Amino acid sequence: MVAAVVTLAALAAAQACTSSSPARHPAVEVDQPDALFDQPIHLTVTGLAKGEKVTVTAQATSGINQVWQSYADFTADDAGVVDLSRSVPTSGTYAGADGMGLFWAMRIPPSEDDDKYFIPVPPQEQTKLPVQVEVTANGQQIASTTVERNWLASGETARTLTLAADKVEGVLFEPAPTSERRPGVLVFGGAEGGMQQVFTAALLAAHGYPALTVAYFDAPGLPAQLENIPLEYFKTAGEILARSPGVDPAHVLVMGYSRGSEAALLLADNSPDLFHGAVVYSPSALVNPAQNDSAGNAWLLAGQPVPQQPISVDHISGPVLAIAGVDDALWNSAPWAMQISDELDAAKNPYPHEALQYDDAGHGVGTFPYQPIGGTALIKLGGSQAGDVASQSASWAKVLSLLGSL
Repeated sequence: MVAAVVTLAALAAAQACTSSSPARHPAVEVDQPDALFDQPIHLTVTGLAKGEKVTVTAQATSGINQVWQSYADFTADDAGVVDLSRSVPTSGTYAGADGMGLFWAMRIPPSEDDDKYFIPVPPQEQTKLPVQVEVTANGQQIASTTVERNWLASGETARTLTLAADKVEGVLFEPAPTSERRPGVLVFGGAEGGMQQVFTAALLAAHGYPALTVAYFDAPGLPAQLENIPLEYFKTAGEILARSPGVDPAHVLVMGYSRGSEAALLLADNSPDLFHGAVVYSPSALVNPAQNDSAGNAWLLAGQPVPQQPISVDHISGPVLAIAGVDDALWNSAPWAMQISDELDAAKNPYPHEALQYDDAGHGVGTFPYQPIGGTALIKLGGSQAGDVASQSASWAKVLSLLGSL
């Protein structure tokens, strides 16, 4: 009888302890689950046990149905929390406390070609990029959520332009209508061809600045490579942008990346009544030869080749930002950025101009932050991915501030 009483008492005590222990409900908490792609968010895992070891992964699918994934291993703090902005991963695809690390550090599976950026479905076709976030412990999923990364803001529209109807191939992104006109930006890329800066244009408009991005070669109806590209093509695009209802025609800037920086500076200097300043990423201060043909010419003006020589900046009628990574592995963009700024000084240009040079960043110094990139591509471009993301965050804020000042 005594043994039975002791057993019952022990069982009751155990049940009491169990009932008083808080139930675990692991969850992923996100402060902005539906934010613009370039905006940082705060992600926290709660409801864990003190010291519990978990893995947090993020996964997204590119426009060619290629799955990219990142991960980070953590140990929960005394409150059973992993705060990605403060918690340092013990291992993973990025190092150090970084609230956005999971987003920019996504990788392609090792068996696939990683010589590329993560390129989603174009924003005019799919306005959001879903990112699945999952938490596992001991190989079992214990929490998950989906974060939407938006390319377009509420009320923003996208209009496709065609060679047949508009004499340019591009997409015009316009913010929700307002009573005031805003600076407009003509955006284009470099030697990659096509229309890869479409995401940049979408995000500029999301921040209130109408933006038109164009392809100028390696697209249907356009030259196959960067050779004999007439600068008048870009002027046609600039005129379309300047006529848009939400654009202040006195503040139309041109933004070019890499080889596109040559066209951007040439346009700003030769057409100062249409283009009122430039933003150039990984720039050149020189006109370089045609792509894949050192004897050919890249650009034409009034039907004549633009000489392969330093680019004049004497007539630029607005601000200039020249943005470069110190560790650019493709060409000397950092010295060229400084040369552009120095030549504007020498020309006594009255408008704001600045060379922004970022350590540990390469040719991928721009434009907006949190863009994943394959390891092989990163090696070719120079710098580190963390360095590029830091430079993108800092310089993108500078670009938006410049547009806001106009």
